[in-house]
Amino acid sequence: MRYILAVLLLLAAVGVVHAQTTPYRVVFDLTSKDSLDQKAVIRWIKEITSANPGAKLEIVMYGKGYELVMPEKSAFLTDVKEDMKNENVTFAVCQVAMKNNHIDKSQLLPGVRTVPDGIYEIISKQHDQWGYIKVAH
Repeated sequence: MRYILAVLLLLAAVGVVHAQTTPYRVVFDLTSKDSLDQKAVIRWIKEITSANPGAKLEIVMYGKGYELVMPEKSAFLTDVKEDMKNENVTFAVCQVAMKNNHIDKSQLLPGVRTVPDGIYEIISKQHDQWGYIKVAH
């Protein structure tokens, strides 16, 4: 009985250590220009980076989500600029969505990345063991 208890405690300890050493990496899928969705992702960025300063976050925008990083359309421009100061936070806009909506890179906030295909970017992150969150309120 003691042996079984010792093995169970050892396995539990290994699980805790593993949970604490797993990298915190999340890709957010933002397709909406809805201000509530944009507000949600900005809030999540702040909450995660406050609790886990080493967390790596990428916000992938396609559909109409790219408006979050357009100075002329974003309701959260100050927040985005602040978040962009964190080297672990990346904003990436889908070039397909830009083409379909006649958006030029010059219309995006400087420092925003573009990716050839937003969906493929998300799939690639998931393949690399990143967590996935669909932004919705």
